[in-house]
Amino acid sequence: EGSHDLVFRNSFKDIRYALETLNASGARYEFECYDTSHLYNLHYFWQEGLVKAPLFIQTCFGLLGGIGAHPEDVMHMKRTADRLFGDNYKWSVLAAGANQMRVAAMAASMGGHVRVGLEDSLWLGAGQLAKTNAEQVTKVRQIIEGLGLEIATPDDAREILQLKGGDKVAF
Repeated sequence: EGSHDLVFRNSFKDIRYALETLNASGARYEFECYDTSHLYNLHYFWQEGLVKAPLFIQTCFGLLGGIGAHPEDVMHMKRTADRLFGDNYKWSVLAAGANQMRVAAMAASMGGHVRVGLEDSLWLGAGQLAKTNAEQVTKVRQIIEGLGLEIATPDDAREILQLKGGDKVAF
């Protein structure tokens, strides 16, 4: 309800300023895309040279004002990203509420990465509130391993995200 009359300003001028400012610090990005227009906007800035491949694109499902969490919505976002970016991106998903584990399982089975946690969903399962992020991570791990897939280690995740590592930051 608190966001029903909220307008979030995100002009191309504002985005350009943010990218130029953050690029100067060597930042790596997680591009959260809530609908296909966000993918097209990202493509514009990629073509302008303001963001560099490989891009880490987090497609977001089931949030008010964004694309739904139906399997066709997931497929549509993935197909659009494939067409716009080809092999120049890593794909990940997050989904709100009760959609979290279902969308995670679908994306993992399609070769994507997943994000879960209390920021996106308070639920562990039907009618069961999660107590911690760790509970949700454990559950999604069981789902992914049940699909015959492997979970990334912290070192794998740093490599996928092209992060420097904790020993190379100034905080």
